[in-house]
Amino acid sequence: MKIAIATKHFKEVGGHIGKSLHWLLYDLTEHHSTRLLPAPERITLERDQIFHVFEDDRPHPLDGVDIMVGASAGEGFMRHMRKRGAQVMLTSEKDPTMAVTRIMAGEALPGPGFDITTSLCKVRDLFSKH
Repeated sequence: MKIAIATKHFKEVGGHIGKSLHWLLYDLTEHHSTRLLPAPERITLERDQIFHVFEDDRPHPLDGVDIMVGASAGEGFMRHMRKRGAQVMLTSEKDPTMAVTRIMAGEALPGPGFDITTSLCKVRDLFSKH
């Protein structure tokens, strides 16, 4: 399983997933629950790889991710990621390691807080190709 966490400069879970530049990628394919989490790979997207502008016309650095975590995302983005094989989870959790630990333990993440960009995304989704 691969889990990608949208972050603010790799320090805490970031806000709007579709606009996130910095990601922590946890490859848990060979992880066992009795071990510590492996160190995540740091991924910095190029401006044209940010999901809000990415055209799906070439491979993406986050291809193959099973779960994407962040604080907010619009329904259009979530539908689009499902088509790409990724589940989107929204949370108010700030600690990326804690978010991954909770997911791996089967625990629910704390729900997302209010984010005005989610409301704006709902309007944008009305006109989205996704």
